[in-house]
Amino acid sequence: MSNEFDYRKYLDLIAGRKRLFAVVALLIMTAVVIVSYLLPKKYEAKSTIFIEKNIISELVKGIAVTPSMDETIKVLTYAITSRTIMLKVIDDLGLNARARNEAAREALMRDIQVNTEVKVKDKNLFIISFRDRDPRVARDFVNTLVQRYIEENISSKRQESYGAIKFLSEQLDTFKEKLDKAESELNRFKADKGGIINIDEAKLFEEINIAQQKLYDTQLRRRHLEGLKPVTRKAGDPLQARLIALEKQLEELRIGYTDNYPEVVKVRTDIETLKEQMKGRRGDTVSGADPQELEKVEAELNALKMNEEGLKRYIATNQALLRGIPAAKAGLEKLELEKKSQKDLYDQLMARHGQSEVSKQMEIQDKTTTFRIVDPAVIPVKPVSPNRVKLIFLGIAAGIAGGFGLLLAIDYFDKTVKNVNALKVLCVPILVVIPKICDSQMVAKERRKDLRLYAVAGSYFAMIIVLLALEALNLSPMENIISVISG
Repeated sequence: MSNEFDYRKYLDLIAGRKRLFAVVALLIMTAVVIVSYLLPKKYEAKSTIFIEKNIISELVKGIAVTPSMDETIKVLTYAITSRTIMLKVIDDLGLNARARNEAAREALMRDIQVNTEVKVKDKNLFIISFRDRDPRVARDFVNTLVQRYIEENISSKRQESYGAIKFLSEQLDTFKEKLDKAESELNRFKADKGGIINIDEAKLFEEINIAQQKLYDTQLRRRHLEGLKPVTRKAGDPLQARLIALEKQLEELRIGYTDNYPEVVKVRTDIETLKEQMKGRRGDTVSGADPQELEKVEAELNALKMNEEGLKRYIATNQALLRGIPAAKAGLEKLELEKKSQKDLYDQLMARHGQSEVSKQMEIQDKTTTFRIVDPAVIPVKPVSPNRVKLIFLGIAAGIAGGFGLLLAIDYFDKTVKNVNALKVLCVPILVVIPKICDSQMVAKERRKDLRLYAVAGSYFAMIIVLLALEALNLSPMENIISVISG
């Protein structure tokens, strides 16, 4: 019951002030319709561009460096609407005439950027659109903007290629000098230290050990002869002197060797032989020291000393070489590593230089990414704004809502008693309810007024509906009327 009561309340509210409701609603609708025809028309021109990658890019993959299409598309919107390109397009089309000062020029720039739209579809297809009051300007702006962007893109890629070639050429010269310097230092080091570097450390160490063993034997023999020399001079018996020397030599050998050492066995054998010779003598007299024997011992001592000095010098020289080999090889390894590093860098730069040369030729001949204009912009025939169908629909809704809202406001601020229920809320005793007395003549007069209102309001609303239908069918009689009046 409450819902039905509320529904009837609002219907009664409209019925009670139907003239005001109709007038307000139709006025709002009329205002919106008039505004829709007074708003400036804007025409939109579009151009569709397809970005395709040349097949040559795949053929030279790894040989040349080609620009990434994904990177190009990623910055496409910002690049096309950039201030630099926009200013060039404005100058090309002579749109500066619309701006008389710097502030107007900035406003023109912002307006153009707002009315320019870039839509990317399927990663390699994008649409550029521009809106303007003049359809020819819209078409020319889109076509000029596309051409400018393509030219700027190609020009920037070519400049990058030339810059890369120049940079790599300079670096090649620099690293060639470093490589030549490294080779010269390596060759100089090899010339100075070549003898040491080519020596076999193991063999040299073995030679030093052999020389040390020879030195030890020589020293041992020298000490033996030095001990034998005074004995030979003093002893009357050469065999006895020889025996004393052998016994002394045997004692010295036993200090460093065992009894099974060959030299020890030999000396012991000589001692035994010498003793047998001494026993076999029969009363022979002992002669004095033999001068020839002394001379022979002296000569052998001198030879042993010279040999000993030579062995010491040989050992010292080889030990010095052995100590210098690690440092020489470390220096050689360092220089060879430096040369290899410079050579690797030089080879890499040379390879990159070849790639950049191929890339430059591809950019010069436009063999990389190709911008193909699928649909160039043409002169638009129908304006895209204002959308009169949408505006008239909104006007009708706004008229109905505005009229009803006004009635609600009036009813809200009206504090008079409208029905019995309003008094019940105030707890006022109701004695009697007087019904509304209707005059038949007044009722008939009001009915005639209502019919005229319905006829006029209905006709006016029907005219708006017809106008809406004509606009939906792209038939705009008001357009011709306005053009005739303005003409």
